[in-house]
Amino acid sequence: MERLEEYLRQAKRLPAGPRILPQLIELLKKEDANSGNVVHLITFDPALTARVLQVCNSATYAGSQPAADVHQAVARLGFGEVYKIVARVISEQALAPAQKGYGIGKGELWEHCGVTAVAAQAIAEDLGLDAQSAFTTGLLHDIGKLILSTVLESTYHQLIEETERKQCSLLEAERTVLGADHAQVGGRILAEWKFPAVLINAVTHHHDPAAAPAEDRKLAACVYMANMVAAITGHSYGYQALALQGRGEALDILGITRDRLPIYMIKTIDAARKASLIRAA
Repeated sequence: MERLEEYLRQAKRLPAGPRILPQLIELLKKEDANSGNVVHLITFDPALTARVLQVCNSATYAGSQPAADVHQAVARLGFGEVYKIVARVISEQALAPAQKGYGIGKGELWEHCGVTAVAAQAIAEDLGLDAQSAFTTGLLHDIGKLILSTVLESTYHQLIEETERKQCSLLEAERTVLGADHAQVGGRILAEWKFPAVLINAVTHHHDPAAAPAEDRKLAACVYMANMVAAITGHSYGYQALALQGRGEALDILGITRDRLPIYMIKTIDAARKASLIRAA
C-alpha cells in the first residue's frame, strides 16, 4: 500500500489535460446542458481548442465549411461527438510519449489505447451499454503505465525473472515486484481526478472484470474484450501484461460467445481507420 501511495504522488507530474474529462462528463449528463457551458470549459485551454478545431476540420469530420470556433463545432457535431474529440486530443497528449520501462515507442501506447477505445465503443453499442463510458475507459485503461514505466526501467529484469519462475503473467509480476499493477494505479489516478466510479472500477479491473463491483462488471468486461481486440488486430506494443485466463469470464459477463470477436475486429479496424488512428493497408 505504501508503494502504491508513492506511485500516486508521482502522478502529479502527469499532463493535466485528462482532468477536464470528468467535468465534461458531468455536464453532458445534465438534461439542461447548453453549448455555452461546454464551450467555456474547452476554450479555457487555448492549445486544446486549437487541436479540437484541427480534428473537427480534418477529413474525418469536415463539412462544407470549416468550423471557426468551438461553438460551431458543437453546433455541427453535437455534444457527444465533440466530447470524443476532446477525449481523443487530451489522451493523445498524455499517452503519446515513449514508455521505456515497458519497451513502448513514441506513439505506440496512444495507438493501442485509441484502438481499444473504438473497440470498446463498438462492443458497447452492440450490447446496448454506455458507449461514451466505454470509449473513455478504453482511452484511459493503461494510464497507470505512465507511472510504472519509470520504475520498470530499472526493475524490468526482476519482472521477467518473476514471470519465468512462477509462470505467471506480466500483470501478476507487476504486483509482486512493484507492489501494484498498472490497472490498480490507473484506477487510483482516475479517482484522484474525480472520474465517475464506474470508470474508476472499469479501469481498475480491466484485466479481471469478475472482481469489479457487480454494477460495473459489464463495462470492465467490455474494456477487457476491447483490449484483446486491439492486441489481436496488431495494436499492442512493448512488454505485454495481458492476463488472458479471464476471457471466458468476460464473455459470460457480457452474455456473448467468442463468435462475436471477428465482428468486433472488423468494426474496430474500420472505425480506427476512419478516425485516422491507424493507416489503411
